[in-house]
Amino acid sequence: MNSLSDAVLAGAGEEEIERSPLPGEYVAAHLRAEDAAMFQGVADKDVRKALHVGAVPMPELAPDEVVVAVMASSVNYNTVWSAMFEPIPTFRFLRQFAAQGGWARRHDLPRHVVGSDAAGVVVRVGSGVRRWRAGDHVVVNPAYVDEQEAGSHDDGMLGDEMRAWGFETNFGGLAEYALVRASQLVPKPTHLTWEEAACSPLCAGTAYRMLVGDHGARMKQGDAVLIWGAAGGLGAYAVQFVKNGGGIPIGVVGSSGKAEALRKLGCDVVVDRREIGLDDTTGDDPARVLAVGKRLGAEIRRRIGRDPDIVFEHVGRATFGVSVFVVRRGGTVVTCGSSSGYQHTFDNRYLWMRLKKVVGSHAMNLQEQVETNRLIASGAVSPTMSAVYPLAEVGEAARLVQTNGHLGKVAVLCLAPERGLGVTDPALRARIGEDRINPLLTAAQARGGTS
Repeated sequence: MNSLSDAVLAGAGEEEIERSPLPGEYVAAHLRAEDAAMFQGVADKDVRKALHVGAVPMPELAPDEVVVAVMASSVNYNTVWSAMFEPIPTFRFLRQFAAQGGWARRHDLPRHVVGSDAAGVVVRVGSGVRRWRAGDHVVVNPAYVDEQEAGSHDDGMLGDEMRAWGFETNFGGLAEYALVRASQLVPKPTHLTWEEAACSPLCAGTAYRMLVGDHGARMKQGDAVLIWGAAGGLGAYAVQFVKNGGGIPIGVVGSSGKAEALRKLGCDVVVDRREIGLDDTTGDDPARVLAVGKRLGAEIRRRIGRDPDIVFEHVGRATFGVSVFVVRRGGTVVTCGSSSGYQHTFDNRYLWMRLKKVVGSHAMNLQEQVETNRLIASGAVSPTMSAVYPLAEVGEAARLVQTNGHLGKVAVLCLAPERGLGVTDPALRARIGEDRINPLLTAAQARGGTS
């Protein structure tokens, strides 16, 4: 600890925080460039072997940036990809970013501080920052947008230089401090703890854009939405957005324990993928894709009487062909990722002859993040936290996500010394209720998960 960390933890105000000097270094989860080839020829790319936790230098602050004292963060699948050095080592992203020159050069280092979520306290603001002050409680939108690009002024995701913070940039959120553009900041929901708040930005914002925002599937009341990986970080938020929007969530999970947890989250229809014969190799065999699609389609029609209007797709190679097959005529497959592989195959007859659509969706713009945060701040959408680890054990947290042994999101305490801190509106928290705030944490504890 240092005097700045002590001041933040004591709830100090703006002047005291600004008087406390920034430390010259801080503890962070990071990758090392020298390890980039460590998994070549290795079957089990165990992320615990690649993620290091230790001191790194404090970077210099740009005029449009702030330094956030990170109280808590969470593990996303992009951190797993980073620590596997797949599909390419993220040090290439850092070199590409640095090629812009100027302040971007700071990011090209032989170490990469990872993490694309954070909740914490602003401790420094750059000379060009107007709307934020030291002492503000914030969560971080992971969309790292270049405001000088024309496309960004249409939609922040359309700029060629848009990046995922902590994945395609350095100085990410799995650390005691993080460097963030002021345009990434959103007020922290007042009724949530640090670790609860840190679980939402990336996954909740991504799911909101895919389903609710103008750039995704544009879900309507009454729409039936098939959600792959519905008990995971993205899927558990998707279930809530569908339910809140008057739709019918149809969740696919991989175990009976996850199915039960999903029902507690309010999912109307839950399908165990083992019962339809789906596994990670399904997408490699066109005949199996159609067979699984027919079984899944029949089960959905038996349960709700019709085919899904939208498929929420992020699994990729293993499921994409099934998604295209099973969505209704004229329906939409919206995709934001490919955790089982990027190369997808599908029978194009079912796309063109049945007038279906595939919509690509990536991250979220700041307005979408603000709208998502508004729902969370009101209690209409709950965090999907199921486990909490200290920063020293971030490798174990990432391994849990890598092996799909988790529900929802896995939080990581950074500067926060213990769980339960950060609530500034206990009355609102009491009105919403603990069980409603943490539905998946309760379910994980019931099945013997880490808490």
